[in-house]
Amino acid sequence: MKPPASSQPRRAAAAAFIGTMIEWYDFYIYATAAALVFGALFFPSDDKLFSTMAAFGTFAVGFFARPLGGIIFGHIGDRIGRKKSLIITLLMMGVVTVCIGLLPTYAQIGAAAPVLLILLRIVQGIAVGGEWGGAVLMAGEHAPKGRRNFFASFAQLGSPAGLILSLLAFSAVTRLPEEDLMSWGWRLPFLASSLLLLVGLAIRLGVNESPEFLASRELAAKSTRKEQAPVMEVLRTAWRPLLLCIGANTLGIAGVYFTNTFMIAYTTQQLQLPRSLILECLFVVAIIQFCIQPLAAWLAEKIGATRFLCLVSLLAMASPYPMFVLVSSGQAPLIILGIALAVVCMASFYAVIAGYVSGMFETRVRYTAISLAYQICGAVAGGLTPLIGTLLAHKFAGQWWPMALFYSLIAATSLVCVLSLARRHASAERVELATI
Repeated sequence: MKPPASSQPRRAAAAAFIGTMIEWYDFYIYATAAALVFGALFFPSDDKLFSTMAAFGTFAVGFFARPLGGIIFGHIGDRIGRKKSLIITLLMMGVVTVCIGLLPTYAQIGAAAPVLLILLRIVQGIAVGGEWGGAVLMAGEHAPKGRRNFFASFAQLGSPAGLILSLLAFSAVTRLPEEDLMSWGWRLPFLASSLLLLVGLAIRLGVNESPEFLASRELAAKSTRKEQAPVMEVLRTAWRPLLLCIGANTLGIAGVYFTNTFMIAYTTQQLQLPRSLILECLFVVAIIQFCIQPLAAWLAEKIGATRFLCLVSLLAMASPYPMFVLVSSGQAPLIILGIALAVVCMASFYAVIAGYVSGMFETRVRYTAISLAYQICGAVAGGLTPLIGTLLAHKFAGQWWPMALFYSLIAATSLVCVLSLARRHASAERVELATI
């Protein structure tokens, strides 16, 4: 028996939040492990920079696999169903994460260990590549009229929630003696994913298929037009907005891996701060992010999404300079304040951008289009950001301004692309009105 339609908007928003929280928990524990332990466990070397860069390299590999996941599950989601696609991605992500937790290290099986880690990371990237677009659409397409951006923001809320869980998990295991952490303690956050997987599946199975998708498939069934593969139709008819949406997502994706993944490596290696200190600070910041995102989505509804996104992009451009000054103090309250300044701007942008870009494409190709936009951006901006940050920190040792300038460039990219999307969307609406 299907749940009543009247409860579906709230149910879909809750399912998007909890499902993405679980998937991002899986993703973030990998990111945290890459920054803290994977270098020594899977890429041992006398050169600590090499080990860290190699670990971040496997982190980047997952990002490069994400566009493939967007294509595969975008096709399933646009042609077979959003719900089916989301069930598959959740299962893939949970199983792979548990397998990483069971993986032998380099000391146990030699070079086969990093090879297996990379293969599992690729599958993890494919799963996340298909997850995000479906979660955004299931929440947004169930939303009451005029509230797409707000309801879609619940899928975005899963990211800080997953980060909070991952930081809790690693904060606990990093309190173990070093020998225990490196031998078995690091595995526990990965193995815990099996319990979260069961919760996520139970919730997602209780959500009906997207009503907009069902209406679109009904129209397609009546049409005599031969359907193309969604990815081909997007590349043929919507490549310009696709490129702009890739750029628009930059701040929301690269920003989070700069303020979290890169900052863990920067503070522990360049500033010699204790791992437990930076993880505790990031935990507080993640709670701030979790609280600010719903408020940002609500505010964007009041003042207009375009105006809001441009405003927070400008603020984000200025935020890294006080952030690095405060983080360099080494004092927990100032570290929290500094990172929070950047994260509040980034998270506000991230909360709204998902629903914003989903409105740029037609329903029949929307899953594929927004998945491609987000995941291609993730492959380039998300995967490379920790690597570029680490290289800049090494090349300009003792100086933080090159990293701050890099972050400002990230925010400026999103600002320019949002302005271009707004002009393009307004022009398309004028043409549509003129033909009525």
